[in-house]
Amino acid sequence: MEKTLMLIINPAAGRGGYAVDLGAALRALDLGGCRTTLYFTSGRGDATRFAAQRASQYDTVACVGGDGTLSEVLAGLMQVKDPPPVGYIPMGTANDVATTLGLPKNDTVGAVRRILSGTPHPFDVGGFGTDAYFAYIAAFGAFTEVSYATPQDQKKLLGHLAYVLQGMALLPKLETIHTVVEYDDGRLEGDYLYGSISNSTSVAGIVRLKETMVSLGDGLSELVLVKDPGGVEGLGELVSSVLSQRFDSDKLVVLHTRRAKFSFDKPVAWTRDGEAGGEHTCVELCNYHAPVKLIF
Repeated sequence: MEKTLMLIINPAAGRGGYAVDLGAALRALDLGGCRTTLYFTSGRGDATRFAAQRASQYDTVACVGGDGTLSEVLAGLMQVKDPPPVGYIPMGTANDVATTLGLPKNDTVGAVRRILSGTPHPFDVGGFGTDAYFAYIAAFGAFTEVSYATPQDQKKLLGHLAYVLQGMALLPKLETIHTVVEYDDGRLEGDYLYGSISNSTSVAGIVRLKETMVSLGDGLSELVLVKDPGGVEGLGELVSSVLSQRFDSDKLVVLHTRRAKFSFDKPVAWTRDGEAGGEHTCVELCNYHAPVKLIF
């Protein structure tokens, strides 16, 4: 039986690589029994609007783009009652969600085949304040501004290396932020270099949490806080520990929670799924338990 599929495409993602195999991808969808309608975004917020207004008319929604595009689509689906399952064709730079889901990256046809053969799985969505959402991470502190501060032309030219180079440029500016965190099981207060709430095993394409630590549809998010490592040597040891998936450092806090309220002495910049999330002195985050299903 033929199914209808809404395909939202961000033409700016992945250096426009989607166009190379778009014809083959559409043919694969057609042979797989999908009647596909294309929606092209032209600016921020378009994917959210498309999903919110049109998704209920389709059996499946899929998007081509980076993690930010997927985030926008999920934000739109949060406005839809009983939304259809979501397929993801990753064409971004870091592709953290694709890494977590084990999806082929920058391979339009391969990702389409996964949509056709995959299974919808419950997926938690993060809530940021009262009217904003995120797919896999909201964060503040060291390096979090790299993803949205890196110039678009550098992203297109250098890919993930652009993030690394921008991060290196920020090393002399690292500073801790006095933070109070109230979460499900308690309260933490201290000076932290970094903090995040996430639902992903991959962060910025570099840091990997153990798969046993993360369940994508359990209603729990991972709270991560990094204390001041005490100089470049300490920072190197901390980075080495994280990259080797050893999370036993006394400078690192990793725990699970359904909600978290962050309070600061001054406005602090946040990022949501690699995009600017504004500056806040107080922000409440929560986990919406499996309101959507992702196909993988």
